[in-house]
Parts: sequence; structure tokens; C-alpha cells
Amino acid sequence: MVNLKINGKPLEVEDGTTILDAARKINIKIPTLCYNPDLPPWAACGLCIVRMEGSPKMVRACTTPATENMSVITHDTEIIEVRRTVLELILSNHPNDCLQCPRNGNCELQTLAAEFGIRESPFRKLLNGLPVDDSNPAIILNPEKCIRCGRCVKVCQEMQNVWALEFLGRGIKGRIASAAGIPLGDSPCIKCGQCAAHCPVGAIYERDDTVKVWTALHNPETHPVVQIAPAVRVALAEEFGLKPGTILTRQIYAALRRLGFKTVFDTNFSADLTIMEESSELVKRLTELSKGGKTDIPLITSCCPAWVDYMEKYYPDMIPNFSTAKSPQQMMGAMIKSYWAEKAGIDPRNIYSVSIMPCTAKKWETKRNDDMKSAGAGYDVDISITTRELARMIKQAGIEILKLPEEDPDSPLGPYTGAGTIFGTTGGVMEAAVRSAYHFVTGKELDDVNFKLARGLEGVKEAEVDFGIPVLGPETRIRIAVAHQMGNIAAVLDRIRAARQGGQETPYHFVEVMACRGGCIGGGGQPYGCTDEVRTMRAEGLYADDEQSQYRCSHQNPCIKQAYSEYLGEPGGHKAHGLLHTSYTERMLYLK
Repeated sequence: MVNLKINGKPLEVEDGTTILDAARKINIKIPTLCYNPDLPPWAACGLCIVRMEGSPKMVRACTTPATENMSVITHDTEIIEVRRTVLELILSNHPNDCLQCPRNGNCELQTLAAEFGIRESPFRKLLNGLPVDDSNPAIILNPEKCIRCGRCVKVCQEMQNVWALEFLGRGIKGRIASAAGIPLGDSPCIKCGQCAAHCPVGAIYERDDTVKVWTALHNPETHPVVQIAPAVRVALAEEFGLKPGTILTRQIYAALRRLGFKTVFDTNFSADLTIMEESSELVKRLTELSKGGKTDIPLITSCCPAWVDYMEKYYPDMIPNFSTAKSPQQMMGAMIKSYWAEKAGIDPRNIYSVSIMPCTAKKWETKRNDDMKSAGAGYDVDISITTRELARMIKQAGIEILKLPEEDPDSPLGPYTGAGTIFGTTGGVMEAAVRSAYHFVTGKELDDVNFKLARGLEGVKEAEVDFGIPVLGPETRIRIAVAHQMGNIAAVLDRIRAARQGGQETPYHFVEVMACRGGCIGGGGQPYGCTDEVRTMRAEGLYADDEQSQYRCSHQNPCIKQAYSEYLGEPGGHKAHGLLHTSYTERMLYLK
């Protein structure tokens, strides 16, 4: 432990704690723009300067560790004036179009300028006239608004290991751009949106598709149908002033109907459907393996489109290991325009299918390949919008969502189990799959469905699942791994690849991957300001929803049983495979 003083107040912190973090422990805010708790600090912006008592030298609080008997001054006249000058210099190279900016009202630079009372700039405005890059189907890059804080580069390179963004140019001409300066849509970008989620200003943001949704809602010839993802229900409340993890599920249903959607379904239902298909696929592969047959093990989950894109670009040799099950979004789209359209007597060509997702990559997934047209009425999901876009639509419509009565989703694609809702957090797909796979293998129900070894924010989690009966020859256990945050998955895949090349037994039988830290709860389309504390609260909200569910396992969902008996046949059967499964292909890192 280290003893120090900050503004004369003594405190004790762990050795290695930075001045910035030490100050926050005693509720002193030191302004920053480049710092983010998800990333290693690198002192780019210069706003967090502080001084040692009795010394004129200023240091950067985000990278300077606290030392024994240190006495720090965080605010005095000179420090504040230097910070003001730094802000004025940043603003001199930044457009003044705040009212048209997608981050207006939620911009860290705008907030600091207001806090420092900056009304005029002493410096000449100098803009580079850089064009907007809208070549990417999910996110848009506006380099003119870049303040060169470097967050997006560190996220893309160090957190996600994608390397689609980099620094180009030097000095006043320096900027963030896609790799080698090519269009972002032609780069290795996997559309996860973590760059946008971490950008403090409006330099990178999600493609706004709300106008298309409004047009469909106002078209009397269409039947607008909507689905909401598991993670949306525990994050949307933040946009309306409530704490992360607050569950607004039934108020969201009500708000969607007031927006004009004629039918409201829940992606949790199709998460249950995904488990039926994916668990059946796992059991089939394990059975073939136990009989000495050739099969591709481990089975790797396919719910996350950013991960699918990454795998097709960086690990195409793993394609045979990928589950062919579509994501819940795409399964729901296919079911809406086939099974439900038939039951409701609606021409599927008149259905406008909208998904509300915590993810920017879902925008790309809707058009990923022709498998996304499996219902035969155009793309199964016509448009996908993020949690942030939904919040804007609710506010535009003047809907006071917190005052709405609770409503239920429409049937039969609305009711869900607790297994469906935990899809939104890392480990949730694995936990849900284990609950049903155990039943498929043993014919029994788990005494305790809480598989807590899959939970938490550790980058890679490993465990064994004991089925109690032989599943791999005489072996009763299967080995699993759960990885989230794209930069963590390489270690898992490289271990699998090395075992395969060395002729050794696979280290895992089942692997879950989610591209974003924390899973979908930390998706690129969720409300800004996500930290591990926020991710934990959102996950706790999903687990609470699971705990209070009447059914906790996907195979117990009466509406799932109804869908198979009335329409799909059996999991993995001919009709289910045609509607609910997909294929993969190797993709180039850089498009020509």
C-alpha cells in the first residue's frame, strides 16, 4: 500500500495505482479525453495534468503512479488555465456543427467545453476538409471530428485484435483512418462497433437507419413487425436516467406498439430456438465422435455476427467447426416471414421485419448472404437498429416510457425462457446450451440449472460438464471454453489448431465466442459509457430475469414445442435446417 495526499487529503491506495484512479477514490474528478477504463492509459490528450506540491513540474495523472508521501495538487489557477488552452486547441481543429452531430448532448468534448465555460476560441479555426467514410454497412467514420485521442485505434488493435484502424499523417494533418487509408468497408473491420462505443466524440458512430423504420411504420401497405434482443432490456433504461441493469422489457413492448409496430415479438424466443438447434448439433457431433466417426469438434457458437466475420477472415480453417445455426435475430426473421405469416394469414412480402439489437454488426448480418432470405420474401430481417437508435425514436415520438403500463409480447414468437434471456451476456449461450444438451443426452432435467462457471468477465473461462453418463466412449465429461472480447479468442483457437496439427486430442468440445467485452450487454450499439461495472450490472439484470422465469430451459418453452410440432418438425430436420441454418465462406481481409 502507498500513502499520499491529494489536495491535502490523505489516503491509502494499492501500489501501482495511478494518480487519476487515486483521485477518483476520494471523488475528485480530473478531466480526461483519451482515458478509458477498458484501455491502458497512454497520456495522449494532456488534460489530466496535475502537479506535485512545491514543484512547478506538471505530470499526467493517467499514467503517473502514486508513490509514498506524494502530495498532489489536481486543481489550481495555472492547471485549470492549461487545461482550458488544451481544450481550445482541440476545438480549433474541430467542426462547430454540434446540432447535426450524432453525439450532440452525449459528447465528452462538448461536456468539457461547457464545464470550462468556453464561449470563444483565441485560435484560428483550421479544418482539414476530410470526407466522411460511409462505405461500411454498420458504422460511419467522420475523420473531420477526430480529436486524435487514439481510443478507437487501441480498441481495434489491442482489445479486438482486428487492426482495421490506425493513425495516418503527422502533426496537424494527423488523423485516425482505416488501415492504409482504404475505405473502411474494404478493410478488415468486423463491424463490432467497439470503436464507436469508445469514441468520446462523433468521429465514429453507427449508421442511423431510423428514417427507414419511420417510413415503414407510416406506410399503410406494410405490416411492421419488431423483435428485441436480450441485452436491450437491461440497457435501454440508461438512456432515460435509470441505473444499468434495470429491466424494462414490458415497457419496451408497450413503447414499440405506440411507435406503430403492429406485432411485437421477443428475440429471447428465437434464442430458445437457437439452443434447440445448436444443442442438437452438439449432441449429434459428440455422438458421432463417441462412435469413432469423423466429425468436427469442437463445435463453436455462431450467434455473434462480428465473430462470424472475424472467423471467416482470420480463421477460415475453422469454418467446419462453426455451428451452422443462425443467430437468434436471423432465426426470428425467418420464422416471422414463414411460420407466423402463415398462421396470421399475412402475405410475407408485406411484412417489414425490424430487429432492435445491442450490436452494430447486426446491420451487416441482415444481408450477410443469401441464407438470410430463407423465408422466400426478401431478406428475413429488413433492417436492424441499435439500442441507441431505439432510444432516439422513443424520444422523437414523445413517449414517456417509464410511465407506460407493462404489456406482453405477441404469441407464439414472444414467450421465452430464462435460458433465452441470458444469451445477452458472455457465457450465457454456453449456459443455456448446457441446460438443454444435458436433457437431450440424459432425458433428465438438471437439478441446478445455474452453470456459474461460465459467468463473469474473465477473458477466457474453461470448465468441464459432467453429464453423469457416457457421452464420449466411457467419458462422461465434455470440456468447454467461453471467450469474449475479440483479442482473447486467438489463444483459444491457436490451442485448438496446435492440438489438431500435432495429432492430439482437442482441448475443448464446445466453445462460445462473443466479439464484445461482456458479450451483447457491452455491444457496440449499447448506451455510451460502458465499463466493467456497467457490464456487471447489466448481466445481473439478465440473470435476475432468468431467475424469475417460469421456465429456465429452452426445451421447456411451450411455444417452442408448438413451433416444432406445427411447422418445423424436429431440431436439425429438413425444414428446420432450411430455415434456421446457414453456411460460411472464407473472406478477404482487404477487398480489392
